[in-house]
This record gives sequence, C-alpha cells and structure tokens, in this order.
Amino acid sequence: MSRTRPATRFAVAALTGLALLAPAVPAAAGAATRTSTSATAATPATAPEPASGGISVTGETSPIHDPALIVDDEDGTWYVYSTGLLNRENGGTVQIWASHDEGTTWAYEGTVWDRIPAWIDAHFADGDLPGNLWAPEIYEHDGTYYLYYSASRFGTNNSVTALATNTTLDPDDPDYEWVDQGPVVTSPNPIENGKTFNAIDAGIVEDADGTPYMAIGSFWYGIFLVELEWPSGKLAPDALANATHLVDRFMWGNPVEAPYIYSHDGWYYLFVSFDFCCQGANSTYKVAVGRSRSITGPYLDKDGNNMFGGGGTVILQSHGGMVGTGGQSVYDDVLAFHYYDALNEQIPYFPTLGLHRLAWEDGWPVVDQTVDPATLTTAPQAASVPAGRTARFTAVAEGTPLPVITWEVSDDGGATWHAPAGGQPVTSPDGTSTLTLVRVNPLHDGLLVRATASNAHGHETSEPATLTVTRGRP
Repeated sequence: MSRTRPATRFAVAALTGLALLAPAVPAAAGAATRTSTSATAATPATAPEPASGGISVTGETSPIHDPALIVDDEDGTWYVYSTGLLNRENGGTVQIWASHDEGTTWAYEGTVWDRIPAWIDAHFADGDLPGNLWAPEIYEHDGTYYLYYSASRFGTNNSVTALATNTTLDPDDPDYEWVDQGPVVTSPNPIENGKTFNAIDAGIVEDADGTPYMAIGSFWYGIFLVELEWPSGKLAPDALANATHLVDRFMWGNPVEAPYIYSHDGWYYLFVSFDFCCQGANSTYKVAVGRSRSITGPYLDKDGNNMFGGGGTVILQSHGGMVGTGGQSVYDDVLAFHYYDALNEQIPYFPTLGLHRLAWEDGWPVVDQTVDPATLTTAPQAASVPAGRTARFTAVAEGTPLPVITWEVSDDGGATWHAPAGGQPVTSPDGTSTLTLVRVNPLHDGLLVRATASNAHGHETSEPATLTVTRGRP
C-alpha cells in the first residue's frame, strides 16, 4: 500500500490536491515540532451512544469522492475507500481513509496500490487510458474483504469493474495485502434483453438466503442487478442475460448512478444518485431511494412510483455548505456520501466526505437537512492552576448537524498553533467539550488555548484563553 500524501498542485474542485487538515483552523507549518512546553491532554472519554443526524467530520476529509464505508469488527476502526486522484496522481488507485473515533476525525492512510494494474492499461490499449480508478465498494464475506473498483474511459461506457481481496483491513497486519483478482464485468456488453449499460458503480448485497448480488450502472439504460457467487465474488453463470433492470428514469441522458442496496427491517432499500456530479458549484447530484420486499424489486418510492419509470424519493440534496451530495454507500445505518464544500476557503467546492446517521420514520430513511451553522455558545475562559495540578477548559457549541469542537494550544504567544498532546476530547451530544491538561508545570505558564466549533455549514473559533500556572504549596 502506498502512504504517499496527496499532492497540492491542483487547486480545483476535482479529485486532485491536498487532503486538507482540520477545516477551520489548520495548524501552522512547523507547529507540531513545538511540543516541549505543551501540557499533556488527558485521554478523551468514551463517546456516548450516537443519535441519528449528521456527523460533523474533521481532520483529513478531502479529496474524497464516492466513499465506500466499512467498520472493522476487530478494532472498531472506520474506513472509507474512495476514488483515486486524477491523472494518476499518487498512482491514481483507490484511496483509503481511517477514523478511530466513530467517524469524527479522519486521516489519510494511502492507496490500495502504487499504480493501476497493468491489465487495465492493456484492456484500454486502443485509446485513452483511465486516469484513475473509480467508485470503490467494499464488502466482507466469510473473513474475506472484497474490494470492487471501476475503470472507465470518461464519457463513454467503455468500462470495467474489477475485484481485489484481502483478509484484513489493518495496514499494520503482516497479512495485509490487496490481491487483484481481475475483471468482474465489462461494458459495452449486452445485458438483459440486449440493453446497453455502463459497468461502473458496483454495490454489493446478499439476499436472505446469502446469495450475493451486484447493483451496477450509470446513465445509459440505468441500474441493473446481477447475481454473483461466493467465494469468487464474480458473476454467476448467465448473470448478464438474467439481470434485473431496476432503475430507468426514461429521460434524456438517464442521469442515475451509484446504486447501493441496503437491507433494513425486512425491506431492501435502493439508494441511487440522481442528476450530475463532478461539476463543483454547478453539481446537481442528489440521493434518492425506493424500497422493495424482494431484492430484485420492483423498488417503489414513498408515493408508490416505480424507480423503473422515474420514481425515487429524494432524501438528500444540496443545502447550506453542501453542494452536489451523492456517490453514497450505507453501513450500519450510516449514510456516507461526498459533497462539494462551498465553505472551503482554500479550495472552494473541493470534494469532501459527508456522513449521516439515518433516522427511520414509517419505514423510510430520513436525513436531517437543517442548515444551522456552528457557533460557540460558551468559549473557553482563562484558568489559573497551581503547578502539578490539572487545568480544564470548556467550550459549548450549537448547530445542525451537531458541531465538532477541536482544540489547539500555542506556547509561543499565538505565533503557531498545534493540537494538544494526547488527542482531541470528544464533543458530547449536548455540544460540550472539555480540554483537560494534566500535571501542568511552570513551563506551561502563559500557554494559550482556543476552541473551534465546526460543521458543514460554518465554523467559529474562540479568542485565546490563557493558562496561568502558580506556585504550589511547599
């Protein structure tokens, strides 16, 4: 696996450029080396049971496009696999991101491979080669992780969805290796009654009997369902001829893609992205859904309209700082998607990770699209503490989705800022976060502390609060 950092030379709202640090307050260059006088932060408390609603994310959350979310059952790490960078930047292969605090703080972990497999270049040798690998999907079955990914000649349905397998998600495990298993399905190729389709955007699901299926498609004739087989993870015999045509909008261009089928409470829910992605501020992507008792459909929306014929209930679309929401996956009731960040001051409309814990009302998934920018209702105050004791700074935030509060400290009068040692405290469901600095000493006298509340629709940073360390009792 490559651990090369994304480069910074592209400043456009596309799949290139820097994986940004904390969105509101990136640490100054070199600040991480100034740790000699930084007080030690206490270990963050265990987060309470999460409620439904948006998850405000921080850390390295861009450029993420087409996120496939999975949680490692071994250690609880959240992983997102996303589309590779354009023009084979960092090899152009599938990117990996990880969170160790249930989806709040993210870090870039590298790429699946250092380069696009040679067989893909051979497959496309008659013309332009794919500049990156697209739209990954990851699924676990019987101890094996199946990573599906797509390559395509942009603007055509000359495409392939392929497969790689691994026995662990942990890059530090000695058995960690993504083994390329080659192509699964290609297009142009006839599917169900001789129709044309585009072999990208795989989504994997099993029916009640454990039979695996792949939902696949983008524009052209729309979305199809094809049967797979275990343990190969590849097409069952006659899968294309026996495919089920799930979604067709019967409109110019048929703008539908990114199918993902999710089982919940006896229903199968088909999530798709309507309209157009990848256009920054002009993106019109939105997430729609239908449901069926049968994995093969028909999938009807809340009004009873069949998704094969234009139906689909839109549950997520552009709002506030989020533009062009789509490219979704669902894991354990968490909807993962990308959006173009209208509030990114460094690179406007950069593709960014979005997460939302679904609520369920009357058997339908619900996404709260309230726009309420993050604000600090309580800012950290100056503290005076005897040497050897513990200092505490508290901040409270409001907003929808619930803001995340991140903390920074400065030991040079505010010239540079960096994260406190020991990690970030959690933000509780009431918006409270407390930074605890243990065993302060005279070297910490004058330490500055500040808090930033952030969500997708805004951020606010407090004025610095000063720590004064007094002489303790003899």
